[in-house]
Amino acid sequence: MDESSSEAAGTVVVPAGREPGAWWRAVLPPARWLRSYQPRWLAGDAVAGATLAAYAIPVSLAYASLAGLPPQHGVYCCLFGGLLYALFGSSRQLAVGPTSAISMLVGATVAGMAGGDPARWASIAALTALVFAAICVLAWLLSLSSLVNFISETVLLGFKAGAAITIATTQLPKLLGVPGGGEGFFERVVIIVRQLGQTNLAVLAFGLAAIALLVAGEKLFPGRPVALVVVALSIVLVSVLPLAEIGFSTVGLLPSGLPVIELPELRVRDVDGVVPLAFACFLLAYIEGISAARALAQKNGYEINPRQELLALGAANLAAGLGQGYPVAGGLSQSSVNDKAGARTPLALVFASAVIALCLLYLTGLLRNLPNVVLAAIVLVAVAGLIKVRDLRRLWRVRRAEFAIAMVALVGVLLLGILRGVIVAAVMSLAMLLRDLARPHVAELGRIPGTRRYSDLERHPDNERVPGLLIIRVEAPLLYFNANHIRDMVRRHLGAAPAPVRAVVVDLSTSPTMDVTAAVMLGGLHQELAARGIPLRFANARASVRDFVRAGGGEAMIGELNRKLSLDGIIQEVLAGMPASGP
Repeated sequence: MDESSSEAAGTVVVPAGREPGAWWRAVLPPARWLRSYQPRWLAGDAVAGATLAAYAIPVSLAYASLAGLPPQHGVYCCLFGGLLYALFGSSRQLAVGPTSAISMLVGATVAGMAGGDPARWASIAALTALVFAAICVLAWLLSLSSLVNFISETVLLGFKAGAAITIATTQLPKLLGVPGGGEGFFERVVIIVRQLGQTNLAVLAFGLAAIALLVAGEKLFPGRPVALVVVALSIVLVSVLPLAEIGFSTVGLLPSGLPVIELPELRVRDVDGVVPLAFACFLLAYIEGISAARALAQKNGYEINPRQELLALGAANLAAGLGQGYPVAGGLSQSSVNDKAGARTPLALVFASAVIALCLLYLTGLLRNLPNVVLAAIVLVAVAGLIKVRDLRRLWRVRRAEFAIAMVALVGVLLLGILRGVIVAAVMSLAMLLRDLARPHVAELGRIPGTRRYSDLERHPDNERVPGLLIIRVEAPLLYFNANHIRDMVRRHLGAAPAPVRAVVVDLSTSPTMDVTAAVMLGGLHQELAARGIPLRFANARASVRDFVRAGGGEAMIGELNRKLSLDGIIQEVLAGMPASGP
């Protein structure tokens, strides 16, 4: 790939030392895409930025309430997070700000740390963003961008559904016009049920109307700031009608002006649990951001740099933490708004921040009469998209075991809360990986009719068995925790063979690596079969496996690993060396 194509893709391919300043061009993507920026893109970026700001302001006000913070803190996240992401991010359309799951995670966890003190609450939230930023930078330095891939989509599917249901229970009291309360999911549900008789029908009707407008607006005007229209309409109604007298609560007067850039008053040593909270936010944010960035990049014909996204996410959270915000991420909904509005480059985020700054300076008074039920409606509509019923049904049809795992993740969030739910999701992902590696499929192979190729007999019963041979393929790395299972499966295939087995051939083409325990197991299996007069041969061993075995003198135990012969070549060699069978 040449340099021009790498700029279009948004990836870093310039070798160190190729030209002066190459290192900072690698760290700062604008140093590349600004050189090819076309003036006609400016209007699109400006319109997209204004549209994104119009969408983000009401949504961030709503998400701040989820985090337990005054509404303006959500706007501060959008103001600063987008600016720094534009400087370091490799995605051209990703929009950074507060998200529903992270907001709920922060609110539910910080509640137990703040002791009811609003100032301490805000300080802990900002400190979490700074610790989050440090984790991102450390992961960037160590090139750990692939580690989050250990959390499977199945687990995330269940986790997001559980998070959405949990978030919904925090917003239903606002929709019903009742006090609500409770700490955990089930406690909140019980309290809501008990308070149903106190439902304020006027507030409920207002909220349901707002939800209907938001849902209809998303379908009829995708990519448009429908939430802003609903917010503006609700403010007008509350301003001209005596709704406050019948139980409508409002946001109240927001402080005007830009936030002061400062460090939180607290330090990490002052708050127990802030590091696990920041790490959970990191997992959620990076996975969600990378998923959204990849989808947008594929749609617009370029590539992102996953490692660079770590640095960009760290910079965005550093800015959010210093600007009195809380952890931010790249969300799919706001990014879709940015993309559909015509954003060509991250410059759209700069325009969005400029519009947000103007609103903070001059327009905060207009939000005074914004009813809280409308913020609840915005959150409920947003989190409804986290429950992927179609995907869960597909899992049920295709693989019941993975559906069960998704349900465990969902229930884990409901029972244990968002933070512990994230940890459960991560542990489950690793457990799924280890489960599959510990009990890999050990296939018996047969010859594909009319060819010299071999495939799984179980999947293709029309394959032909090679008389006198057991041909095995281990479909996994050979490691200490699956060595006994592989040995037992070979024995099982031997015992189930329809005719006496006179030789065993193991195809290692799908085993990219081997450790000492596995090598010892193969040596023991070789001796066990030799005692029964059954030779054991290996075919298609990869270079890394051959080097490992030879370095430890393993060929003396398991025989030669011949790189020149194919599986069929080994089989023909074994057949030629076998004594003729009886009459």
